[in-house]
Amino acid sequence: MSELLRVGPETRITLHFAVRLMDGTDLDSTFDGEPASFVWGDESLLPGFENAIRGLKAGDRRSVFLEAAKAFGEYNEQNVQHFTRDTFAEHDSLEPGMVLSFADAGGAELPGVIGKVDEEWVTVDFNHPLAGRDLTFEVEIISIERHAPEQPVTLN
Repeated sequence: MSELLRVGPETRITLHFAVRLMDGTDLDSTFDGEPASFVWGDESLLPGFENAIRGLKAGDRRSVFLEAAKAFGEYNEQNVQHFTRDTFAEHDSLEPGMVLSFADAGGAELPGVIGKVDEEWVTVDFNHPLAGRDLTFEVEIISIERHAPEQPVTLN
């Protein structure tokens, strides 16, 4: 008799999911379309969500509450920065809500949301848009397959 695979290390999981705010507002869902797939530990899912579905098997369905700290983190005022307006000289118009790409100290791309704009200053919020928000994830596990980590090839 073969063992029943469960969500966990060395598995590829195919699932339907929905992400909702606590008031029920849908943020993202695959239930009306194609399911999503990921490999356990590939960092495509939030660790809090990945841990919440650990041990589920194909056919299982679960609704998971994630507090902000275990979802996209708490809102951090230190992630709100103020720049002089001339920093954005190449942008003819800046509007609150615009998302621009910035480079962090290591050169990695970092999105920032334009907040307040006046003649002298531009406020940019680098928090994730869902930071500080409690969320509900609904999940239905479609299938689970073995997925061994890739081994490096050694040449003799």
